[in-house]
Amino acid sequence: MSINSKQKGKAGELELAKELAKYGYETRRSVQYNGKTEDSEADLVGLPGIHIECKRVEKLNIDDALEQADRDNKGKRDLPFYERVLPVVFHRKNRKKWKVTMYMEDFIELYREWSNGRG
Repeated sequence: MSINSKQKGKAGELELAKELAKYGYETRRSVQYNGKTEDSEADLVGLPGIHIECKRVEKLNIDDALEQADRDNKGKRDLPFYERVLPVVFHRKNRKKWKVTMYMEDFIELYREWSNGRG
């Protein structure tokens, strides 16, 4: 990865962290922990149960990005629901809103848990 690529990645991660802070979620770039955190392969840490892959690019192969997040997550998606860590890709193009992509079965489980708690 070139230095320019690393700088762009860092800028995107900081931008996403700032956006998440607007919603009350404090996240940090995982490199700030010098690889000593359990979630060291995630781009951002601070959302328990979510493995964040951040992509701030104009052209994105979303399948590759989600597979990367799943690979980096090291099998934590296969644990029992309340222990698992779900791979999620946060992505944005210039002048567009942030989007979130995840596997459908993970979304269904999250939605089921959320809707069961509404009652």
